[in-house]
Amino acid sequence: MIDTGLAQKIVLVTGGSTGIGRAISRAFATEGARVAVHYYVPEQASPPGRRWEHATPAAEAAADLARELGDAITVAADLSAPDAADRLFDDVEARLGPVDVLVNNAAHCESPDTVDALTAAGLERHYRVNVTAPALLTSALAHRARDGRSLCVVNISTDAARAFPGQIGYGTSKAALEAFTRAAALDLGRSGIRVNAVAPGPVQTGWMDTALVDRVREAIPMGRVGEPEDIADAVVFLASHQARWITGQVLQVAGGHAL
Repeated sequence: MIDTGLAQKIVLVTGGSTGIGRAISRAFATEGARVAVHYYVPEQASPPGRRWEHATPAAEAAADLARELGDAITVAADLSAPDAADRLFDDVEARLGPVDVLVNNAAHCESPDTVDALTAAGLERHYRVNVTAPALLTSALAHRARDGRSLCVVNISTDAARAFPGQIGYGTSKAALEAFTRAAALDLGRSGIRVNAVAPGPVQTGWMDTALVDRVREAIPMGRVGEPEDIADAVVFLASHQARWITGQVLQVAGGHAL
């Protein structure tokens, strides 16, 4: 048995209540970590001075998962808001303590997203959530680092970030996230903060029907689409003691897809 060294570590997973994020949250809890499950509620849905209410499907999913995991909490934020990073960290620290592992999983994707359909507003929405928010969250983690603790960031990209026809805003924003991963790793290494990324291939989280699964599977050398747990296991590895000298890397977890 391998001890990942994650017991009692405090882990913040953005977009942690559904799909891949849910599997990541569960995987860390299995290792004994204390997990903050972030979910999205639009900024305008919470009046100033009031705590977020469990009133949306995302919130209910997060609450259900937290109850399932036991030692977990839910935290809400609209990551497109300029001050979301500090507010999110304030909430987690007040309820669990300082964050040890940040998983930037939350993402924005919309359609149409082809070159001829691009708009300034659409690009801004993609980049604000997929690049700006992870960067600001990573910066917030770095500013709060103390006591010489070893901290870790894992960003969730996509294996098609190098070229994603038909999803221009999404694909290029994920490519920017990978560039940020490498740059941040260089900046923060001497502070004891590792920054890596996982680039998933096609993962079945309910968005593919049987016909699409069959078509996608043909393009995957290992002969199957991914499962959320495939990604979660890779994230846990990068956050573990076994990956203590790994930083600035983008780990493709895709069964050989898009090599």
